[in-house]
Amino acid sequence: MLDVAGTWLDAADRQLLRQPEVGGIILFARNTESPRQVRELVRSIRAVRPEMLIAIDQEGGRVQRLRRGVERLPALGRIAALDSADAEPAARHAAWLMATEMLACGIDISFAPVLDLDYGRSEVIGNRSLGGDPRRVSQLGRAYIEGLHAAGMAATGKHFPGHGWAEADSHTDLPVDERSEAEIRSSDLIPFAELAPLLDGIMPAHVVYPAIDPQPAGFSRRWLQDILRTELGFAGVIFSDDLTMAGAHVVGGIQQRVDAALASGCDMLLVCNDRGAAEDALVHVQQSGLMAPPHLSGMLARQQPGMDYKSSPQWHAAVTLLRKLDLLGEPA
Repeated sequence: MLDVAGTWLDAADRQLLRQPEVGGIILFARNTESPRQVRELVRSIRAVRPEMLIAIDQEGGRVQRLRRGVERLPALGRIAALDSADAEPAARHAAWLMATEMLACGIDISFAPVLDLDYGRSEVIGNRSLGGDPRRVSQLGRAYIEGLHAAGMAATGKHFPGHGWAEADSHTDLPVDERSEAEIRSSDLIPFAELAPLLDGIMPAHVVYPAIDPQPAGFSRRWLQDILRTELGFAGVIFSDDLTMAGAHVVGGIQQRVDAALASGCDMLLVCNDRGAAEDALVHVQQSGLMAPPHLSGMLARQQPGMDYKSSPQWHAAVTLLRKLDLLGEPA
């Protein structure tokens, strides 16, 4: 899964998309001006590759790539701060609203929900989390997944097995969670374990848990094969986190990162914001003769609402509830 430079495709982008090993595109803020423009960009991508998986990070709060012409969504932490009677329906409606707005643009998935616990330690997680109680995170995460599925979007939980304790930001450093395996299993792992049957995708963390494996989770067969696949029975798609992030550099250059992520069991590798690294990774995968696994198709949009979705009763119900709870900003 790679990225493109701007709000429209250039010749280099099209050439990259034609390569069969490119199975997905992720959109960033620089690719988004308005829902209609995003829809046109997606159409141009699908004109080259109709089966392309198109993703975005549209969690809400500070992580919302498309901001104009859509609702300003709350960070999940604001939902978690509500009382129990309001939090579950708010999570379900916020997920449905986000998914509907993205599906209307032609986007297949947003990488959500965040299932990390908030210990007040990790600034990169912070209020992106549904809180610090693993059972409550599971409960609200379940409601959020139900909202995504109701809209027709697959759900991707992140960042397995939990990024909340490690203080460093894996975008710029290599975080380490020094706790014992028993501590992690009795806390951070709980939401992933309980929600694994409902999740369509999972994204592991670029975090080292030395009590379990010296490699970051996204490069660890112990985490991804022994625990996630075998023990938790997860049968969906494993997406690597971005292999250009500093937390991934511990295993070597981009070719070594590709090999390590594939060997650990990742199905789709993200290589973003570095076209040179993306091209090197692509050539390396081509030389390996690998293609996308068949179950990747389960991440594609299950329905696409029209751009008139705001006239639907479901949209009015979601927006009314979220505004009543003071969870929406003014539409940009």
